Amino acid sequence: MRLTDAHCHLQDARFGAQLPAALARCRELGLTRWMVNATRESDWENVAALAKTHPGLRCSFGLHPWWQAQRSANWLAALEECLTRYPEAGIGETGLDRWMEGFDMEDQTAVLLEHLKLSRQLNRAITLHCLRAWPELAACVKRCPPSKRGFLLHSFSGPQTMLAQWVDLGAYFSFSPAFLHPKKAAIRKLFKHIPAERLLVESDAPDMAPPRELAVALLEQTEERLLNHPGNVVLCLNALAADRGLAPETLALQLEQNYERLFGD
Repeated sequence: MRLTDAHCHLQDARFGAQLPAALARCRELGLTRWMVNATRESDWENVAALAKTHPGLRCSFGLHPWWQAQRSANWLAALEECLTRYPEAGIGETGLDRWMEGFDMEDQTAVLLEHLKLSRQLNRAITLHCLRAWPELAACVKRCPPSKRGFLLHSFSGPQTMLAQWVDLGAYFSFSPAFLHPKKAAIRKLFKHIPAERLLVESDAPDMAPPRELAVALLEQTEERLLNHPGNVVLCLNALAADRGLAPETLALQLEQNYERLFGD
């Protein structure tokens, strides 16, 4: 069985020296590819370096809403240059966030629209983050459609009432290990309504950890909050397969086809 982690942050300093062992454990579990998303200018080259060092890693470059206030004056030119230098790279993680303190929706929107333009211009898939800003995000995607490849709504937790709209707009939806917490049962139920051809799985490691008792792998902890191991994406596959009455191997084939359609190889 082959499986791809559609969204993670393996450049995060919390991995430290554990990353090689974590990737080895992933391969034992059948997880052989990872889309590693940058979040700020300062980690673009770190993500690119990881992709050169570790087989199976691919990179996406972008500005996350939490970090975009730190951007340089020439960030857009730098992003385009980076994407041109790495033609296999995706765009992201970017998006909108009303959950963070002191959010500036006008600035977030301006930055997001530039990412969407590059997605269309360079024909790259784009990964979108959204918290408490789903109508605003839909308005941006309609105003500035991304690449016809589609786009990923990572760790999707939007309202079911907008699901058909997102499908029509070209969205893919990824399920993360954190959705296996009992308090996230409504999100897991929502994923039953997503078309199989638009499903993906992600770890979002080192964040979005599953309940400790379910974890198939763990990182050494450096903080009180449980750090997520990328191998836990296997839990997402098993949960989605169980909810759809499918063998995990059958669903894994569908997920790999979906990943190839969106991100290419």
